[in-house]
Amino acid sequence: MKITVIGAGAIGGNLASKLAAAGHDVQVAGARGPEAVPAGVLESGARAEALDAAVRERDVIIMSIPFDRVPELADVLASVPDETVVIDTTNYYPHLNGRIEAVDNGQLESVRNAEALGRPLVKAWNAALAETQRTKGVPAGTPGRIAIPVAADSEKARRVAMQLVDDTGFDPYDAGVLADSWRQQPMGPAYCTELTLDEIGPALAAADPDKDTRVRDSVMERFATLGDAPTHKDVVEMNRAAHR
Repeated sequence: MKITVIGAGAIGGNLASKLAAAGHDVQVAGARGPEAVPAGVLESGARAEALDAAVRERDVIIMSIPFDRVPELADVLASVPDETVVIDTTNYYPHLNGRIEAVDNGQLESVRNAEALGRPLVKAWNAALAETQRTKGVPAGTPGRIAIPVAADSEKARRVAMQLVDDTGFDPYDAGVLADSWRQQPMGPAYCTELTLDEIGPALAAADPDKDTRVRDSVMERFATLGDAPTHKDVVEMNRAAHR
């Protein structure tokens, strides 16, 4: 597939590298221009490109930028055909993004982004830590393979995203329509807890919007209890412990 990743940070860089390694035609567009895309992101065959050019004639566009900046892409994506699958990997954290009233009042993260952009979105890759995505991907059929939920109103778009999740080394889980994507938002039981395909369905079903928001808003306080140099394993265990 012809894929563009907007954002060359931890998540976007991971996805660009893995999807290029899987054989896809991948372009990467960073906020500071193609010259600022890290060389390591391009080692698997992805190409740096200017944003306006990078969204032309692509099958899939993946947004991996800060949540509060998604509306800035409305003009860039206005000319993108309806059949292009646009995937949202972002998450809302008030301490990072600033308070966004609509989301604080209950609007779902990706529903807010879809309305801001004026087009349907798929929610995927948001519920796995960057380090999980970088180091834990394994071939299909590997015992204990980590699952990643995918939500979208279009079944066709959801299936496209699920195939790409598989290509990055994770079991895709059909999480239903975008209105159900709140179950994979921070910090529910299925969010960044490295669950298998058998485990992730019950975890999504156990999501509680009020509790999950309280857990999300306490994340910095909980991080402080991990000491100066928490490991990736420490962070995953912290996320799991919040729902025991």
